[in-house]
Amino acid sequence: MRINAIHTRVFKEREDLLAFIFSHVAGLKEKDILVISSKLLCLWKGCVVQAKTQEQKQNLIKEQSDAYLQTRWAWLTLKCGMVMTNGGVDESNADGKYLCLPPDLYACAEEIRLALCRHYGLKDVGVIITDSMILPLRSGVIGAAVAYSGFEGVRDERGQKDIFGKPLEVTFVNLADALAASAAVTMGERNEQKPLCVIAGAPVRFVAKTDPAEIKYPPEEDLYAPLFQAAGLIKRRTKE
Repeated sequence: MRINAIHTRVFKEREDLLAFIFSHVAGLKEKDILVISSKLLCLWKGCVVQAKTQEQKQNLIKEQSDAYLQTRWAWLTLKCGMVMTNGGVDESNADGKYLCLPPDLYACAEEIRLALCRHYGLKDVGVIITDSMILPLRSGVIGAAVAYSGFEGVRDERGQKDIFGKPLEVTFVNLADALAASAAVTMGERNEQKPLCVIAGAPVRFVAKTDPAEIKYPPEEDLYAPLFQAAGLIKRRTKE
């Protein structure tokens, strides 16, 4: 597998993202996957709020989240079917503004994928929208897929045998997040200006229609459900 992060100029609010991609990605090949920083989608869709006060930010986080819990360092939230900090509200590399994730991330990923196929004359292409996330009891951030299109993001290994011939009973492989994390290592988190990345040779099955439900797990049935419930995080957002 080959991973190539692409240096770009600074993307502007409400700019044409597809034109931006075409101007920086010289070419794609069949079965390539284009990884895109979620910040570009926030700016593309105009999901931007001028930063003023911390109270404003807190209210915005609550509005953007399905459930939320204040912690020592940040707000722990449920959004887009995953656990993330601050409901995806980001102010790094935002020039004094708050960036919010668009509500239709999977539709955005599909729109971009279809445009890539048309522009480069390809059939099988993948798209991953990546954002930073923090794993429990781990220091630092990694990349995660907040949306993707064009490939199966989860591989079912149940029934396959391990090296000693024992059938696997519960194993699923999260390909989408693993690829996002791999790309994020080369894209960076600071001033690298590499919001695009091309992955070639990824071990995935390309499909014409992506099912977002395949990667989402009900919070009540999740491995961490007891922690979520103890913290009061499993609940619908309520008006205050």
